[in-house]
Amino acid sequence: MKQKPQLPVIGWREWVSLPDLGIENIKAKIDTGARSSAIHAFDIETFHQEGQHLVRFKVHPYQRDSIQTVATASPLFDERQVRNSGGHAELRLVILTPIEILGYQWPIELTLTNRDVMGFRMLLGRQALRQRFLVDPGKSFLLSHK
Repeated sequence: MKQKPQLPVIGWREWVSLPDLGIENIKAKIDTGARSSAIHAFDIETFHQEGQHLVRFKVHPYQRDSIQTVATASPLFDERQVRNSGGHAELRLVILTPIEILGYQWPIELTLTNRDVMGFRMLLGRQALRQRFLVDPGKSFLLSHK
């Protein structure tokens, strides 16, 4: 019988980086119940530059801190209907960007939405985690530190 390679274990929350967006640290909730990943974004605006469809937006990377702000831009990857935690469908802009957790780096689809009232500025869903990690729901910050 063939053995599967051992996957690294992460906790239910981890510090992650989004290097292409200029976000060095943001605490993400690891949510295997959510299909897609999301980040708290505001002042979202689409524009065209040199024939490319882009989106610019701002992020407050730390919960309960509206002072530190990262202004960034990324190519627009898609627009899609996503059901929020309340079960309501909303149209969200989607970007494709690399994520990094302590040396592991890979591209993820990230939806832009207002998560200001949520407990975490970022949600890392199961599409981003699939075949990369096992999740220990009783642990936190196993692969990351701020």
